[in-house]
Amino acid sequence: MQPIGIGILGTGFGLNVHLPALQEHPQAKAVALWHRDSHKAAQLAAKHQIPYGTTQLEQLLAIPELTAVAISTPPHLHYAQAKAAILAGKHVLLEKPITMELSQAIELYQLARSHGVVVATDFEFRFVPEWRYFHDLLSSAMIADTIGKNIGKKRSIMISWLVQGRANPSRVWNWYSQKACGGGALGAIGSHSFDYVRWLFGDVARLCGQLNTAITQRPDHHGIMQPVDVDDSCNILLQLVDGTPVNLALSTIAYGGSGHWITVYGEHGTLTLGSSHPSDYVHGFTVRFLKAGQSESELLTIPEKYHLPKTFSDGRIAPVSAVFGAWLAEINQISNSHDSPLINSSMPSLKEGIYSQLLMDLTHQSHAQGTWLNVPQLAVLVDR
Repeated sequence: MQPIGIGILGTGFGLNVHLPALQEHPQAKAVALWHRDSHKAAQLAAKHQIPYGTTQLEQLLAIPELTAVAISTPPHLHYAQAKAAILAGKHVLLEKPITMELSQAIELYQLARSHGVVVATDFEFRFVPEWRYFHDLLSSAMIADTIGKNIGKKRSIMISWLVQGRANPSRVWNWYSQKACGGGALGAIGSHSFDYVRWLFGDVARLCGQLNTAITQRPDHHGIMQPVDVDDSCNILLQLVDGTPVNLALSTIAYGGSGHWITVYGEHGTLTLGSSHPSDYVHGFTVRFLKAGQSESELLTIPEKYHLPKTFSDGRIAPVSAVFGAWLAEINQISNSHDSPLINSSMPSLKEGIYSQLLMDLTHQSHAQGTWLNVPQLAVLVDR
């Protein structure tokens, strides 16, 4: 069978994570690489044994053996690049945040439907073993009852993602520091949080957000101080459709930050998922359960069925490879049967990206207005 030819757009996350994740799938092959600098495009393509390297997206999309693209460029490039790929009939794997605003995301969704292409959003936490087990304990009373770890009705949810990746004010100024390029903590990690809140707990009814910029200047590559106009800390209150309150605290500038933790307080106990790993945001997660009346939580063993087939020193590669696997399965389904996408697919689709973008846009709006805002249903947005 002819392998699915993939174009890699973006040479940071694209080469460090997308490429090794893709290489775990024999039915796919990286055939092209895009970089804004033609010399680097050719140089990096040769280094990684990718047949084509180009700075021209049109040339890349015209390569006969290219079927799909994986996009991990800065967010302000996502919309135009994904749109060009979809119009060329190519399937797309898109990093988050998928676009700069909700209207662009909805347009991509409508174009993908009309052109019959598969678009995945790289929400890789959905494939981390501890996260999958945590999800099933929350969503299946039968699973939770079987091992005696049912927390019952949710009372409140606390999420804290406090890391120090950009705590040093001397870290170089780049696209991440610019609103016009889609930088900031909300887009970098809040986009993930908004996706997994819905995946784990359900739809959001309303929200109230506060954004803050503590480091207002950073040096560029020449040492010249440049203004930072994006958030580096976010405090967001959510109310789920079922009434459960969610407190979400995000920061990328917290020296000695506690890491990434989700605590669900219920009527019969407390379930916690968390990692205090200082640098790898995928490694180190554990799931713990505290039964009502007990003083110490219990560390839960993750069943074998949740484990990924292979692990890497870079924790991101294994779950991203699983996202690629789900995406490739849908591409094969459409290519072989010319039918609709797989039923009950595990692939995070463009709809999930749209929902995350919706909550990000509303958070910015809430911050500007200083008020709570209602969240429309996803179906109302994408199926109208």
